[in-house]
Amino acid sequence: MTNSELWRLNATDLTALTRSGDVSAEDSVRSAIERMHQANPDLNAVVEDLSAEALERARSLDHARSKGIAPGPLHGVPVTIKVNVDQKGHATTNGVVALKNLIAPDDAPVVTNLQNAGAVVIGRTNTPEFSFRADTDNQLYGRTHNPWGRHISPGGSSGGAGAAVMAGIGALAHGNDIGGSLRFPAAANGAVTVKPGLGRVPAWNPSQTAERGLLAQSMSVQGLITRSAADLHLAMPSLIETDPRDPFHVPMQWRGSDPEGTIKVALTKNTFGYALHPEVEKALDIARDALTDAGYDIKEVDPPDVFECGRAGYRALMGEVMTLLQGDITAAGSQTIKDIFGVYFQEFPPIVETELVRMLAKRTYYAREWSLFLQDYHLVLSPFLPQPFFKPNRDTEGAEGVHEVLGCAVYSYAMNFLGLPAACVPARLADLPNGPQPINVQIAARRWREDLAVDAAAAIEARVGPMAPILWDKLETSV
Repeated sequence: MTNSELWRLNATDLTALTRSGDVSAEDSVRSAIERMHQANPDLNAVVEDLSAEALERARSLDHARSKGIAPGPLHGVPVTIKVNVDQKGHATTNGVVALKNLIAPDDAPVVTNLQNAGAVVIGRTNTPEFSFRADTDNQLYGRTHNPWGRHISPGGSSGGAGAAVMAGIGALAHGNDIGGSLRFPAAANGAVTVKPGLGRVPAWNPSQTAERGLLAQSMSVQGLITRSAADLHLAMPSLIETDPRDPFHVPMQWRGSDPEGTIKVALTKNTFGYALHPEVEKALDIARDALTDAGYDIKEVDPPDVFECGRAGYRALMGEVMTLLQGDITAAGSQTIKDIFGVYFQEFPPIVETELVRMLAKRTYYAREWSLFLQDYHLVLSPFLPQPFFKPNRDTEGAEGVHEVLGCAVYSYAMNFLGLPAACVPARLADLPNGPQPINVQIAARRWREDLAVDAAAAIEARVGPMAPILWDKLETSV
């Protein structure tokens, strides 16, 4: 492989070369930048090009290594950062025109942790306005496109991150997730991610002028979108390093103790009245067989009512949004995002005032039910969405569109309300009428056991294979 093709390597393979000195950080970063300049104009995934400062940082890493300073675990790995997280000297726009000049005074913990590990930020990725859509478009930067084709949304809100990493623009992509914003883009683009559990990754934006609402604090998490499950095992230990600016961060090791006996997995195909598409069912069957052959004990059984829990959680979140954010959305949002929120409030009638306080209390009930269930099962394998991923702008098509995009996604936002970790991994490449499309499944885990969810994702990936090489072949043949 030539230096110009280093962008094809996942972070695990790349660090084997950069940390040994066989490849310089500068060559690694330069290859990713060249790929970004080639692929991004058609995707609009990266909306701020940081090539110059990335190359300068890569050279400084090479210089430090030449002086005998030990390389970090992510030495020379090119990464992207989502524009809703602070990076010193750059605008934290959150996809909003009114915030285009909100310059971050310092780095957020995730940026600090990635850079302390030796990663190099090559660009900042797109997000929808206020990072509150499962699609990615806004008036400030425009639309992000899915590298598989424009018949598929790139997902959101970390749509720029998902499209970038799968197109080969950086080996790791930062994103965050309050209701599915890591897992939607992973599912849309055929990437791998794990939504960490509550308290796992330190979070805070130095540019913020007020603290976030209680549900935003407890449901929103920071994470990574990758091309391989191995890269999550490589990078997440650095991401979870403690930072005192997050007083609720839980300092724990990435790897927990090995479970006694066989790992037990609950498989559910329950979609609560939403039609289960045959391709999604095939993906679940493939994932089940892969885990069975890898030695997991699979039993088809329904977990506690995820529909009631998920809908209640999202209605409570909408109540908090209506109370704390609606004024900002009205003042600074486009008509598109205002209309979408109007339909959100129809799909998920906001729980407010006394009832919101009661629902915050009931959250413990839902979490306890799942905690008891997960005493018997280490993991839960489920659909992520009951249907293949939706088309761009589907959520602008009124109640029916929002219902298809978010209404059916209870396996997604229920995990945020519960604070449980959940991985999302492609289990099938479906040949659909509009073209090939990845189908991802979700693997939820016991609290603090992100590592077990990623292990299971790796077992599924070992059976199915990574999606990125197939995508790159498709892109090369279509040129």
